[in-house]
Amino acid sequence: MAFEAVIGLEVHAQLKTKTKIFCGCSTKFGAPPNTHVCPVCLGMPGVLPVLNRKVVEYAVLMALATGCRIAPESRFARKNYFYPDLPKGYQISQYELPIAEAGHLNITLSDGTVKRVGITRIHMEEDAGKSTHDPDRPVSFVDYNRTGVPLLEIVSEPDMNSPEEAGAYLRRLRAILRYLDISDGNMEEGSFRCDANISIREKGAGVLGTRTELKNLNSFRFVEKALAYEIQRQTHALADGEAIVQETLLWDEAGNRTISMRGKEEAHDYRYFPDPDLVPLVVDEAMVEGLQKRLPELPDRKKKRFAEQYNLPDYDTEILTGSREMADYFESCAACVKNPKTASNWIMGELTALLNAEGKTIEDAPVSAEDLSSLIGLIEEGVISGKIAKTVFAEMAETGKAPKAIVEARGLVQVSDASEIEPVIDRILSENPGEVEKYRGGNKKVMGFFVGQVMKETGGKANPKLVNELLQKKLSQ
Repeated sequence: MAFEAVIGLEVHAQLKTKTKIFCGCSTKFGAPPNTHVCPVCLGMPGVLPVLNRKVVEYAVLMALATGCRIAPESRFARKNYFYPDLPKGYQISQYELPIAEAGHLNITLSDGTVKRVGITRIHMEEDAGKSTHDPDRPVSFVDYNRTGVPLLEIVSEPDMNSPEEAGAYLRRLRAILRYLDISDGNMEEGSFRCDANISIREKGAGVLGTRTELKNLNSFRFVEKALAYEIQRQTHALADGEAIVQETLLWDEAGNRTISMRGKEEAHDYRYFPDPDLVPLVVDEAMVEGLQKRLPELPDRKKKRFAEQYNLPDYDTEILTGSREMADYFESCAACVKNPKTASNWIMGELTALLNAEGKTIEDAPVSAEDLSSLIGLIEEGVISGKIAKTVFAEMAETGKAPKAIVEARGLVQVSDASEIEPVIDRILSENPGEVEKYRGGNKKVMGFFVGQVMKETGGKANPKLVNELLQKKLSQ
């Protein structure tokens, strides 16, 4: 019997407002515990929430970017549950009347397939605080700084069928949030968190299986690993005739498995009801039209333009538009070089490898776009070879020096004078008569040996194109 996974994702994205959703407390990360709090976000008696307009604007921007239908009138509701980090005993969220519904985004998979994933709803809500448990004593601490920080909850349709699709969806969703500059998407700081709902059913069946929920996944790798494990666990259970229990799970990275957290809550468990302290939210057409004009060029449109304007393949455009910063870096390089594909290759190759090795992002790149384009320019002008350029690039990253200064200081200028290269070639040919006979006998692969020897003798400074031309001429005599 063949089974298939059905996956839906709920993402909580913290918004980049300076103040909280219903009060004027700062949202800045990293402050001492319980210093960014006030009677409103602590839920003191008699206080009233006041909605932050910027939160509404950000929600509408995200709705527009994902093709959602924006509700002219929506409502806030109280979601009731009792945790130590929830001082009011309820969370202000949206339930029956969210601000946006029925959107979608497109994801590109590793084989080039483009898949449309539906977005059920987008709604605004406040975050809870943070509990920290002492590992050595039966004591817990609560920090309420995060209480009241504005969130967008973005709920997908159950349209994904593999960990790869879930990872692609999350990366694209995060990219859109960052393109809009409404969330920093920092998963390590909890600004972008994911809950995953997953079930298994017979392939082609129209009815969904019993689902489990994976809670508070804060990295793309954890999401993909947890989903892969849960797919395997549920598939084996069904194959053995066991029933799947609906429950909330946590991912145990150390044990490389999911563990049960609690029974799965349903909506009625939260006893939602309209918040009596907040009037219905009205979003008029003028506001929507004004925000529509503020939309930047988003990943899908930028990807299409990169393919047309720079003649780049799909793989390149997918990588380069993965973040607005990466796209901007590429365009800065592409504007200064003859062949944009060369800039793309260097960014996806040497630069990305360097960033990964040092644990940095493109914003912290030790080589600027200006210096990288200058380095590529030296290659295009024949001043240095591609091999030498990699050595220069490494020194640029380490010292911050400009490529031209490094080339001049180390005497790395490419030799393109035939009169300097010919004597080296003549000597190598005379010292390797057997290899010469092999080439003339039809073994053209020997050319690579001769080129390698010439580059070795010249310290990699000989112009490779000229070396090949001179070798072919002499070996044909």
